[in-house]
Amino acid sequence: MTVNVGDKLPNVELLHSQNGEVTPVNIAERAAGRRVVLFGLPGAYTSICSSAHLPSFMRTAEAFRAKGIDEIFCVAVNDARVMEHWDKSAGASDAGITMLADWNSELTKALGLEFTVPAAGFKDRMTRCSMLIEDGEVKVLQLEEDNGTCNLTAGETLLEML
Repeated sequence: MTVNVGDKLPNVELLHSQNGEVTPVNIAERAAGRRVVLFGLPGAYTSICSSAHLPSFMRTAEAFRAKGIDEIFCVAVNDARVMEHWDKSAGASDAGITMLADWNSELTKALGLEFTVPAAGFKDRMTRCSMLIEDGEVKVLQLEEDNGTCNLTAGETLLEML
């Protein structure tokens, strides 16, 4: 079942790597009592993810904070060290984005957002999405119909919906 507006975030542990230290992050606990944005994408360093999706949230991070957003999460089905390296190369954390690894697709599957493309080497990757979450509850949900595009899930689009 795909996540819907009104659903609570599942009690799932993701990984965050910073300065080579990997720490667990329970996404439901981290979102409790806060207004957060979560955007998910197929993978670190992939074309649209690197050229459009992540940069759209880097550009809009300050505007989100001005609207009362406490934290912005970028989630991909990659290992924590890949997410840290992508963070450093893109400057995501400098822009205020927290990069989280859904290394075993647990969040992706719990949200019903997994897809597989064997020819691209993608297994149980996250469908391109963006959401506003308030106190752990999904208030706004945007899903791309085509993972090769970033229109409905771009930072600017979600920002306009707040």
